[in-house]
Amino acid sequence: MRKFMDRDFLLTTKTAKALYHQAAAKMPIVDYHCHISPKEIYEDRRFENISQVWLGADHYKWRIMRSDGVDEHYITGDASDREKFQKFAEALPKAIGNPMYHWCHLELQRYFGYYGVLNGKTAQQVWDLAAERLKEKDMGVRGLIERSNVAFIGTTDDPVDSLEWHAKLAADPTVKTTVAPSFRPDKALNIDKAGWKEYIETLSSVSQVSIDGIDSLKDALGKRIDYFHSHGCKASDHGLDFAVFRLTDRDTVDGIVKRGLAGQPVTAQEAEMLKTELLMYCAERYTALGWVMQIHYNCLRNPNTKALNTLGPDTGFDVIGPNNGIFPLAKLLDALHLRDSLPRTVLYSLDAADNAALDTLIGAFQGPETAGKIQHGSAWWFNDNKQGMTDQLVSLANLSLLGNFIGMLTDSRSFLSYTRHEYFRRILCQLIGEWVEAGEYPNDLNALKGIVCDICYYNAARYFNL
Repeated sequence: MRKFMDRDFLLTTKTAKALYHQAAAKMPIVDYHCHISPKEIYEDRRFENISQVWLGADHYKWRIMRSDGVDEHYITGDASDREKFQKFAEALPKAIGNPMYHWCHLELQRYFGYYGVLNGKTAQQVWDLAAERLKEKDMGVRGLIERSNVAFIGTTDDPVDSLEWHAKLAADPTVKTTVAPSFRPDKALNIDKAGWKEYIETLSSVSQVSIDGIDSLKDALGKRIDYFHSHGCKASDHGLDFAVFRLTDRDTVDGIVKRGLAGQPVTAQEAEMLKTELLMYCAERYTALGWVMQIHYNCLRNPNTKALNTLGPDTGFDVIGPNNGIFPLAKLLDALHLRDSLPRTVLYSLDAADNAALDTLIGAFQGPETAGKIQHGSAWWFNDNKQGMTDQLVSLANLSLLGNFIGMLTDSRSFLSYTRHEYFRRILCQLIGEWVEAGEYPNDLNALKGIVCDICYYNAARYFNL
């Protein structure tokens, strides 16, 4: 029987072990999409206890606790940090088969030197060990990033953000990792959601553009895109509840914006028209600036109304959403391609049933500008588990070129989540090792290492022009 999460965790073949230890493990991390705070990086935030660094903003862990019937008082409520950690430790042993069980123990091993098992009985031991470890010099946010060998971080930032912390980071020679903003204009597109009118007023103020219709709205977004570009932005990110494509004429979409600004309701179809218009405009700007466009879709957000009213959005209640198929994405890419305005694009679906469709779609719009210009993004959110990652990799290999894949991201708010890259790399090496030892690919270790190193680091570095 194998020892629990030992040096060769998830690696069962000689080839897999060689690829991981001799190649993948040594590669720097390009974390091109995450939700960590640039302010906390600049200020080198320190944590008093493991709950602060583990439970403060990790929706995955909150869901584990809720699924075990833990009262919200111990999750997002005013219970003490020690009480919250105890409740999580008591729930974790039931997460057999859940990636959270592996992630937590990888984090305990890599950052705290704890190779035991976390449960209710060992919680105090882990709490005390972590408290002492967090006092050490290298356990501030910058130390955690540096010891994780992170070369690049792409945060997620709203168009109205001042980017002051990014400017400070860029000007600080002691910061060894490149930290760049990513343009996330969802609030400007979501005319069908509460607060849109108020948000546009803020955008108008920040951009110094009087927004009174579609042309001025585009102008305001364009000015913010230029501002982000001047602060080192390399990518955008669009979080769509579902993929959209509904073209219309300029006067129609102008009228939709005017009604929204007047506080009048718009139909679902009209909202799709505005979103399509702005996606097309933004994509054209991204292409001109050499940015990457990321699109995340198929998320049903906030289905629990009581939780939304009590805790607000982004608190761990979203689910895999309504799958409207690949058609709108295909139409969007085609329309941009016809205008010679299709940027390098990464597509992520929260529904794993889209894997094959995405892998054939990206093949329809590749181009000579960049190898793997259109990417099927890594297994996202509810899919970034062992099976989900394996399924995404196999589908991509079957229908496209796995060797051009830009690899893993954290999509996280936690500074300890870089072990998710390790998790992915082990799964990748195990999969390739199985193929090689089954005689499905030549046993050329140098060539295999090249493929692994590309997927773990070099492809992303090239793709984002690092």
